[in-house]
Amino acid sequence: MNYAAGIDVGSTQTKAVVIDDSRAIVARVLIDTGANVKRAGQRSLDELVAGSDFSREDIGYVVGTGYGRYKIEAGDTQVTEISCHARGAQMLFPGTRTVIDMGGQDTKAIKVGSDGDVLDFCMNDKCAAGTGRFLAGAAEVLGLTLDEIGELSLKGTKPIRLTSVCTVFVESDILSHLAQKKKVEDILAGVHEAIAARTIGLVRRVGMDPEMTFTGGVARNIGMVKALEAKLGQTLNISDDSQYCGALGAALFGMDQVMANCQPSASADAEPAVWVDE
Repeated sequence: MNYAAGIDVGSTQTKAVVIDDSRAIVARVLIDTGANVKRAGQRSLDELVAGSDFSREDIGYVVGTGYGRYKIEAGDTQVTEISCHARGAQMLFPGTRTVIDMGGQDTKAIKVGSDGDVLDFCMNDKCAAGTGRFLAGAAEVLGLTLDEIGELSLKGTKPIRLTSVCTVFVESDILSHLAQKKKVEDILAGVHEAIAARTIGLVRRVGMDPEMTFTGGVARNIGMVKALEAKLGQTLNISDDSQYCGALGAALFGMDQVMANCQPSASADAEPAVWVDE
C-alpha cells in the first residue's frame, strides 16, 4: 500500500490528512496552529502516524500548503492553498466548478476545471473583513464561542445592518447595537449577511458557475452556509471533510508523485515533478 500526506498550516488551525493509493482518506488530524508554525506542521504529522496502521516511513510524499507551508520541515514540496482547495473540492464533489474557501485570515473564490485545475481565482487577503477572524471578533464581543454563533444567527428575524465590515471596528459597532437593545440573534444575522454579501462579490469576479463547494473551517458554521446560499440562490456542497479540503488536495498532489515514482519505466535518476507555487 502506498501513502501520501498533505499538511495545511493555516493561521489558526493546522489540518493534515493521509490518503492511500485509492485516494481514500485513512487518517486526519486537526490541531491549533499556535505561535510556532514549524512545530504545528511536525506535530500534525506525528499525530497522523500515532495509532495508525502505517509508519512515517510508509508515507511516500508529503506536500505542505497553507500560509505556513514553507515552515513544514517534513514537506517534500509546497503547493498553494488555491490549487489544493480546488483539487480537494473536486475530489469530494466531482461536479465542482466554483469553490468558496473561507478561512481564518482570507476568503477565496476559485473557478475550477473538470479535472480540478484552477481556471481563475479572486481573494480577499488585504484585511480580515469577511473572514473567520471577523466572526471570531463578533463572537468574542458577545461572549459566545464560534460554535454557538452560527445556530444563533438563524434565529434572527430582523438582521441589523453593520456600518462597517472592518474587524477593527466590529466591537464598537456591535456594542452600539447592544446599547440600542438589539437582539443578539439579530446582530449575528446581520454579521453573517454582511460577510456573505462581501463573499458574493468575490464569487462574481470569477463567475458563479454551479456546482459550488464551500471549503475551509467556516464551512462548519451553519449560519454562514445559509447566509451564502440565500445570497447565491442555490445550495452549496458541504462535506464532513470540508475543513480538510486543502490538506486533502495537498495529499492528492503528493500521491501523484508517489505513483509516478512507482512507474516501472521511470528512470532511477529521473527528476521529480515540480509544482510552481503560484
